[in-house]
Amino acid sequence: TQSNIEENSSFFSSNVYVADLNTPWQVHKILCNSAPVTVLQWDFTGKLLLIGDENGCTRIYTTPDHILNDWQLYLEVPLEGEHILAAAFFHPGKKICLNTEKKDSSCYFDKFSHVKFACSVKQFGGRPSSGVLLLTTTGMLAAVLLPQTTTQTPMVMATECLGPSRGFIKNADICYGKNGHFLIAVSSGDPSMPVQCYTVSVKKIDDKCIITSQTLLAFFLFEAPKEALKQVIKDKNCTISHIKWIMREDADSIVVAANSNNQSCLQVWELREKPLPVHKSFGNTESSQFFNRVVWQYQCHFQYSSKVTALEINKLSLINSVSSGYIVVTFSDNTVHCLYRDTLKPIASTSLAIARQLEEPLSKVPRLNTKIASIDLSWLGNVLLIMDSDDNLHLLKLPPQIESTALSVPYFTTVLEYCLIGGFDWLDLMLVLRPSMIEAVCDRLTESFNRQPGFVQQFFYIQLLCIKVSLYRLSANGQSKANDLSSFLMLHSISIAFKSLLRPSEMNTPEKSPAESLAAEAEGQTDVDKVLMNLEAKEFTIEPSTLQSLQQLIQWIADLALNLLVKVPDSRPSIGKPYELIKDVKALNMLKEMLVLIRIWGLLRPACLPVFIRSDANMDVLALLFRLLSRLVQNVNEPDDALVDDCCLLPSQVQVQQMQAFSNRTVLASPQFSQLILPLQLEFNVEPECLTAPGDVSSNQTIDSIRHLYLGKNPRVVKQCVRCGNSAGTTPLARTAAIRAWDQRWSRSCQ
Repeated sequence: TQSNIEENSSFFSSNVYVADLNTPWQVHKILCNSAPVTVLQWDFTGKLLLIGDENGCTRIYTTPDHILNDWQLYLEVPLEGEHILAAAFFHPGKKICLNTEKKDSSCYFDKFSHVKFACSVKQFGGRPSSGVLLLTTTGMLAAVLLPQTTTQTPMVMATECLGPSRGFIKNADICYGKNGHFLIAVSSGDPSMPVQCYTVSVKKIDDKCIITSQTLLAFFLFEAPKEALKQVIKDKNCTISHIKWIMREDADSIVVAANSNNQSCLQVWELREKPLPVHKSFGNTESSQFFNRVVWQYQCHFQYSSKVTALEINKLSLINSVSSGYIVVTFSDNTVHCLYRDTLKPIASTSLAIARQLEEPLSKVPRLNTKIASIDLSWLGNVLLIMDSDDNLHLLKLPPQIESTALSVPYFTTVLEYCLIGGFDWLDLMLVLRPSMIEAVCDRLTESFNRQPGFVQQFFYIQLLCIKVSLYRLSANGQSKANDLSSFLMLHSISIAFKSLLRPSEMNTPEKSPAESLAAEAEGQTDVDKVLMNLEAKEFTIEPSTLQSLQQLIQWIADLALNLLVKVPDSRPSIGKPYELIKDVKALNMLKEMLVLIRIWGLLRPACLPVFIRSDANMDVLALLFRLLSRLVQNVNEPDDALVDDCCLLPSQVQVQQMQAFSNRTVLASPQFSQLILPLQLEFNVEPECLTAPGDVSSNQTIDSIRHLYLGKNPRVVKQCVRCGNSAGTTPLARTAAIRAWDQRWSRSCQ
């Protein structure tokens, strides 16, 4: 943006802001630049942000602690006298697509295929290298290999001319080739000049970087049929305004936009093999021969009565085909058109409504010359973001990529499975999901996951839990399920962390690992001390300092067991398949195993035991919890009357500490969003009241949801997840290896 969202300024500055799509009103300024910013580019992981300007300065920023409002300058590359026109980070060499022939298959590895795709630059051993390719308006290429802090490798940079000679470039686009090269299409803006294409490869040899550029075939817009340009060609002021490869990866087609004063035209050109006959004198005289030649061929066009202002394509291709996906184009009359990218046939169109202040009467609102400045699609292509010339950010829903009909349960399930396998963020999918479809999507997703092999379920189980938690949070009736799944996710994570500390007593591989022995002995037992007698003590011995650092996690396990048992008298037989933690046998058995571990570790370090406020000082609370949980596991749907009576007496014997409830943050992906009349009008730096949950009263205490500590009423510094809303402290605690690994487990996200 060329103005300051935070305050009015009398001097020009090109500011760069960052905001999460879930809370777009919370913006953070990264850079205040004196020169206009021309390029903004994220890397494939979302950790690095590239900013290029007209003065040839390229800056790369990163978030060292994955905090959205804490950015640091990672690298600065000055190219004096140049104008940065386009940039692309190196491809990591991973590509996953939906196999259309087996899209109904139950196995993930049949449904989704890993497409063979080479990384842009290889290091020693074939590992992908991190870097960026820059292109300037004078036709200069610059390849930058980013420094590696782990190996202490410095930055490596090389420059090269794109073509045989330097020339002015007005429009350019960069695409990734499947063999690790880059495809670059450029134009000077003059329709009488050809649209030139190049293949660029970057190689790292020893400590040097080498750029190789080769010229490919070019084409002229006027080679298209006359009806494709009959309106635009009449105007002498016709210019080429935009060039885009039809796909970001392995593209063989280009869409070109040409503007005149009052007309515009989009053309799609495709590389095709054209057979040319060979004369008999040069071949076999008995049969005719042909020589295959690759040429640019005109495909289709789309004309409109206004100028093209922005053009964007899908970042990801769920199907490795041109027939899927679309092109989004905006025009000077503020209309937005969604077109099929292979035929340019319209899918949908709308007009951008420029919002006005609600308190201003319509008669007093002046006519504003607001135009669309830039657009961008979300990573999965479900929503479109538009920034206009008045710094307004617009969010629009887009039709599905792989289905021509409306958004359906199979489509949502397929895309969520794609996110599960590929590790992509599914937030934009949550913004277009209707609450009435949540149960069907979760059931279908769970059924498909249960049909996977055991090793696949074990690897993706945590990610599946995170997806289901986020889905249930979209429904007002699903908050209890979201809380139960969040508790189970934390229980599962603590169980993995605790079991990872166990080591076999002998160097040779035993028949069972300590974790397997623990699970086998705890199952079916009602006395925790009898379980201890059948376990090898050496396998569960941990250093006392490590045990003391885990005390808060141990306390959370005990509090969870108490809260579940207190709910037993109020539980009823479930109708259908709603998830309840109190009826999850797997979770209850996991809780029993944790109580056994706590019992053993309490003998080694009594200070690490959970603290209970009891009516009888001699009561063994851990043994009581283990016994009640063992009886509950035997029949979770209809517990016997004796167990119900014992659970009713539990609050009078032990004080039950209430568990932390889910924090209802003010976000777009919330139950309130689907109940509002769209479009919403929000304001930067102002939290909207319409998205606040009714009756939501914040607690007097801020709780660290990772370490399970009380941070006080108003902690000085706290970080908060933009997805789940939970808070965590930033001050490091006892830095044992176990607690350090636990903190790193949650450093990037709540998954």
